[in-house]
Amino acid sequence: MKAETTPESGLNGEIEAYEAMQERLESEHTGKWALIKDRKLIDLYDSFEVAAQEAVQRFGRGPYLIRQVG
Repeated sequence: MKAETTPESGLNGEIEAYEAMQERLESEHTGKWALIKDRKLIDLYDSFEVAAQEAVQRFGRGPYLIRQVG
């Protein structure tokens, strides 16, 4: 039987993925906004607004993580 995925459980995976890549991101991209979906770095953006617009356009309501690097 497959476990049900809730937005919160999906977001935990995105946070874990960010934490795994955090050191590299901070050394190369401090100040950018990272978009994480399905435990993968989708892209980096100059502003939260642009990252959020891209996330909604590509993935709808989520879950996904948008976090400022650093």
